[in-house]
Amino acid sequence: MGVIKSDLLKIVESIINLDPKMRFAAIIDTKGNIREGIMKSGKTSLKNQKEEEHFCKQVAQRRKMRQEFDRTLGKVRYVHVEREKLTQMVTYTKRNIIYFTMEPEMSIDTKIRLVTRIKKITADL
Repeated sequence: MGVIKSDLLKIVESIINLDPKMRFAAIIDTKGNIREGIMKSGKTSLKNQKEEEHFCKQVAQRRKMRQEFDRTLGKVRYVHVEREKLTQMVTYTKRNIIYFTMEPEMSIDTKIRLVTRIKKITADL
């Protein structure tokens, strides 16, 4: 049986609340559809709704592309994109993709700790 929508909301809320510099968290299915996603209160999105949906479709496509190398290189642990205006991170679960953004001025140690905690929170998805 799948995870219910209210559980997904609790999960993304717990991700957003891990650090004051978190901006956005979403659970995306393997087709790129946003199952649940929230922006931290007080933050404004840098992308409009259409751009966000398009971006999530591309995240799912990149997962498929990366899986081609799983046998030879091992599975992806996480993806880290550092941009001028924000940091984007992606982790994979069996059936979902966890996408979250944060302010770029966090230390790399803090970012890695957040990835580790988020992987634990989402392990059963």
